[in-house]
Amino acid sequence: MTFDYDLFVIGAGSGGLAASKRAASYGAKVAIAENDLVGGTCVIRGCVPKKLMVYGSHFPALFDDAAGYGWKVGNAELDWEHFITSIDKEVRRLSQLHISFLEKAGVELIPNRASLVDPHTVEVDGRKVTADKILIAVGGRPVKPDLSGMECGITSNEIFHLKEQPKHIVIIGAGYIGTEFACIMRGLGSQVTQITRGEKILKGFDEDIRTGIEEGMTNHGIQLIKNNLVKAIERVPEGLKLTLSEADQQPVIADVFLVATGRIPNVDGLGLENAGVDVVPSSVEGPGYKTMNAIAVNEYSQTSQPHIFAVGDVTDRLNLTPVAIGEGRAFADSEFGTNRRVFSHETVPTAIFSTPEAATVGLTEVQAREQLGDAVKIYSTRFRPMYHSLTGKQEKIMMKLVVDSNTDKLLGAHMVGESAAEIIQGVAIAVKMGATKKDFDATVGIHPSAAEEFVTLR
Repeated sequence: MTFDYDLFVIGAGSGGLAASKRAASYGAKVAIAENDLVGGTCVIRGCVPKKLMVYGSHFPALFDDAAGYGWKVGNAELDWEHFITSIDKEVRRLSQLHISFLEKAGVELIPNRASLVDPHTVEVDGRKVTADKILIAVGGRPVKPDLSGMECGITSNEIFHLKEQPKHIVIIGAGYIGTEFACIMRGLGSQVTQITRGEKILKGFDEDIRTGIEEGMTNHGIQLIKNNLVKAIERVPEGLKLTLSEADQQPVIADVFLVATGRIPNVDGLGLENAGVDVVPSSVEGPGYKTMNAIAVNEYSQTSQPHIFAVGDVTDRLNLTPVAIGEGRAFADSEFGTNRRVFSHETVPTAIFSTPEAATVGLTEVQAREQLGDAVKIYSTRFRPMYHSLTGKQEKIMMKLVVDSNTDKLLGAHMVGESAAEIIQGVAIAVKMGATKKDFDATVGIHPSAAEEFVTLR
C-alpha cells in the first residue's frame, strides 16, 4: 500500500519534535500537526517560562544579600507588565525557532489539530491523509477537581498571562508545580498560601528533600495549610473566599486561586477508538477526580496497534521533557534508523525549581530500604553555605548519598540548596555509570564549593 507519509506525528511538543526531525534525518517523509504554538508544554507554558519566572523571583533576595557584603541597594520595584511581556516574547521566539528547525529538517508542519480516522488515516485541516506509521505526542493538560467553584481558579496555563501581580495567591496542590509557583510568587513579593490534602508536599521524593523544601518555604514566609481540602469557593468583595474541610481552619481569602492538582494525558478528541488504540488508567486520583486514561505502550513506545506509537506525557510514564525527547529519538532510531533500542527510564535525574531548589537522581532512602533493607547505608550533611556567612541568613544545604553497603554502589543522590540542579546533573553521570562510594571518596573536591561536600561525606 502506498501512503502519503512514512510518518505522521500528532503534537509538536518536545517528544514529537525530536522524533520527527530524527526520522526525517533517516530519509523518511514526515509531517507533524499542531494546533497550538510549536514547542509544546515545556516551551509554551512549562519549563521555559517557569524557569524565567524563577530567575526573576530571586532578585529581591539578591538585593537583600548584597547589603551584607557592603553594597547599598536602593528601593527595588517589579514592573509586572514588563516581566510577563518579556517572558511571552521569549516563548514566541523559541516557538518560531522550533519551526525553523522543522523546516531545515524537511518536516512538513500542519498548523491544525489532527485525529485518527482508522489505523493508517489521520484527519487534519479538513482532509484525510495516510501514513505508514503514526506517532502520538500530544502531551498532557492541567486538570481541576470536579468540585463547585473550581471555575474561579486558574491553572499553570494561565498563570503566565496574569495582567496584574496577585497581592495574595492561594494554591492547592502539593506537587512540584504547586510548590514551584508558591516559591516563585513569594519571591516576587506576593503573599502566598499553599493548601495540601496531605501532611507533606512532594509525595514520592526523598523525605529529606520534602522536609528541606518545606522548611525553606516556611522561613521565606509561605503559609502551608496541611491536611485540608477546599470545600467551597465563592466570590466576595475582597476577592475569592475558600472554605476548607477542617472545622477549626479559618477560610482563606485571596485575589488569585491557582489549581495545581495534577496533569492528565491529553487524549480527548484523538479518535483512539477509531484506530483501536488501547488506554490504561492514569495516575491522577483524589476527591473530585474521575478516572483518566493514558495511552498504553510497550518498551518501544508501541501501542496496541503495531504501527501506531506514543511518547511523552500522553503515556503517563515518566513525565519530564528530556524523557519525552529521549523516547522520541529512540522511536525514530528503532523504526527508521539502524539502531533499534529502548529508552531507559531508570536513574533519570530531575529537579524542583523551588526556593530552596532541590534535585535528585536514583532511589530515595525509602525505596532503597524497601529493596535492600539494612544493607542500605546513608551518608548525609546539612550546613549553611559560605555565601551566607556575610548575609546573616540561615539558609541550609542538604546533601545525601544512598549506598548499597554490599556492593558500595551509589543508588541515589539528593540535594536541597542553591544550584542543586546544576550539581546533581554532574552527579547523575556517576550514578548512571554505576559509581561506588569509594569512587566519590577518591575524587578531589573543588574548594571552596558546596559541591565538594558530595566527595567528602564520611
